[in-house]
Amino acid sequence: MMEKFWLGLGSNKGDSFVILRSATDELEALFSDCRHSGLWRSRARYYEEQADFLNMALCGMTELSPRKLLRKINEIEARFGRDREHEIKKGPRTLDIDILLYGKRIITEPDLIIPHPGLAERKFALLPLLELDYELYHPGLGISIQQLVAALPPQGIYPVNDCRYDGPYSE
Repeated sequence: MMEKFWLGLGSNKGDSFVILRSATDELEALFSDCRHSGLWRSRARYYEEQADFLNMALCGMTELSPRKLLRKINEIEARFGRDREHEIKKGPRTLDIDILLYGKRIITEPDLIIPHPGLAERKFALLPLLELDYELYHPGLGISIQQLVAALPPQGIYPVNDCRYDGPYSE
């Protein structure tokens, strides 16, 4: 059975524009009915001594189980130079792909949590999702993505090549 999924993609190491475009091309070749958001620039969170990230979201349809989808996106990350064993946790990454949502499912396993556990606090993931589906709800919290965004303070998230912005930002 086909299921809709939403992924968050990010990069801040290497040529992030090229990496995200190439990863998006790979994902769109694997899945059906894919759409992707525009690019968003965000300040690094958690581990702040690193370059800004470029972020985006992608949604599509798949017959893969959540576990097989995770395996597939981990393979794509590795092809783009991601080495989870040798990187700084939450540090610079050539490519990071997270499963943000998988239908309305709630999955809690040691190495697979859906909805993504950080989704509700991360505008760099929420704002691109709103581009794809303005009526989207967080199945675990039962509230809209719009409500989650509205409840968060500015986090320095900016659409790339756009004059809109998410609040105070200094370089």
